[in-house]
Amino acid sequence: MLLPTVPAQVGRAAKTRKGPRALGLLELAPNGKAHLIPITILIDGKYYDASAYKAAPVPMALWSDTVYEAVRTGVSEGLFTVTGALQRKGANQAPEWMAEGTWQTASSIKAKVAKKQVPSTPRGMNEDEGPPVLRRAGGEKPKSPEPTAAPTTPPQAQPAPVASPGAAPAATPQATPAPAASASASPATPSPQEQAQADKPPEDKDRPALKRGKAGAESAEEAQKKMTAAASTKTAGHTPTAPPTSAATTGASATQPGVPAANQIQLIPAISDSGGPDPLPYTYNLKPEEEQQFRKKMLTLAADEVRARAVAMGSPSAGTAQPIHAPSQHSKATAVKPVQPTFEDVQLRIFDLADINEPELVLTANARMPQRSREKETSDLQYTITLVVREDVNGELHKALANVTDTQHLDVIPRLELIDAVDVDGDGRGELLFRQVSDAGSAFVVYRVIGDRLYPLFQGTPGR
Repeated sequence: MLLPTVPAQVGRAAKTRKGPRALGLLELAPNGKAHLIPITILIDGKYYDASAYKAAPVPMALWSDTVYEAVRTGVSEGLFTVTGALQRKGANQAPEWMAEGTWQTASSIKAKVAKKQVPSTPRGMNEDEGPPVLRRAGGEKPKSPEPTAAPTTPPQAQPAPVASPGAAPAATPQATPAPAASASASPATPSPQEQAQADKPPEDKDRPALKRGKAGAESAEEAQKKMTAAASTKTAGHTPTAPPTSAATTGASATQPGVPAANQIQLIPAISDSGGPDPLPYTYNLKPEEEQQFRKKMLTLAADEVRARAVAMGSPSAGTAQPIHAPSQHSKATAVKPVQPTFEDVQLRIFDLADINEPELVLTANARMPQRSREKETSDLQYTITLVVREDVNGELHKALANVTDTQHLDVIPRLELIDAVDVDGDGRGELLFRQVSDAGSAFVVYRVIGDRLYPLFQGTPGR
C-alpha cells in the first residue's frame, strides 16, 4: 500500500532524500546465523513494498551482494551481505521473501580495520632496507640486492678501479638497459587483472547497496562514540535501567527493553543505502527515578484506555467498584476508585527521535480486568495495549496513539508490536517500526511522530 510522504518537524533542517533506500528486518539467531525480511524501499520519494518491487523474479531489495547495516535504536550492530533469496511459508500465511547472507558484527569489523592500520615507520626509513628507491609507474619493482650483484663477469675480468679509471663508466651502461626495456614494454600489454576490470560491465547506480566497505565499520564506531557523547551531555547522565522484577505487580520482565535474551532470536532493523547518513542513537537517557515516574504515568494512562475498551465491550466489572445495591440516604458518601486492571509483560521504551530533548514514550503490555463470579465465561479475555505518548518542553504528556484490542477481536482491531526506532527515509530523524498482527496475518507499518499524532509512512499488506 502506497502512502504519501509526510514532512518531518525537527529542531534542525531535515535533508530531503529520494532513495533508493531499503528497510529490512534482520533475524539474528543465537548461533550467529542471520536472515533478512524485506519491508519497504524508498524510490523517488515514494515507499513501495520491498518484497514486490521489481520482483523479476527476485525483488530488488534482495539482489545478491546488497549490503544492509543493522541498527538497534540508531546504533550500528554490524553488516549483512545478501548472498541469496528464497521464499518461505508459515502456518496459514502466504509465502514471504527472505534473504540469506553473511553477518559481520561491528566489533569484528573494527578488529579487522585495526589490523590493517598503517605502520608508524614509513617505508624506506628503516636502515635494514637501504636507501629509498625512486620507481617508475608500470615498471618492474627492482630488488635492493640486485645493484651489488649485477656484475656477472669473473673477478679476473673486472677492471681494477685504481689501475684503469676509465673502465668504470663503460661497465655502468651495460647494467641499466634491462630495467629500461622492461619499463617501456610493460605498458604495451595489460595485465590479466586490468583486462578483467576493463571487461567488467558498469554497476547499476540505482542499486540499493551500502557500498561503504571499511566505512561501514567506521560508521559503527562513530555511532558508538556519538551515543557515549550524547549520554554525557544530558543532565541525567544515566542510561535507562532494567524494569523492576516485581512481576506480581506490573508483570515487567527483568531484561532491558529492546534487548532480547541471549537464547532468543533478535529482531534488528537494517538499512541499505549507498549514500545514506551515518546512524545516530535515538535512546533518551534519564535517571532510574525519572524512568519510574514515566512508568507510573504511562500505566495510569494505559489503565484508563483498558477500562474504556472494557466498557465498550459491555463488561459489568469495568465500571467503578461501587456496591451492587444503591446506598441509603443515611449512609455516608464515600469516594470509590475505579477498577484497576492487572498488567503483564510491561515494556516501556523511551526515545528521542528528533534529537531535541523531547522524549517519545512507547508502552506495550497485556492486561486483564478483575472478574466477578458470574463472569467466569470471560475469564480468559486478555487485552493488549500499545500506547505512544510525547512529552513537551513543559513536561506535559500528549497521547499520540492508543491501540487497545483483545484476544476475541483481532479480526477488527489488530495489535501493534513495537520493533524499534529507525531512520526509514534518511533525514536523520527516527520513525517507529511496528509489526501489525491480526487474524489475517501480520504486516509491517512505519509511523512518524509529529506533535500529538502518528502519521503512517508505510503500511504493509496483511497476510504475510
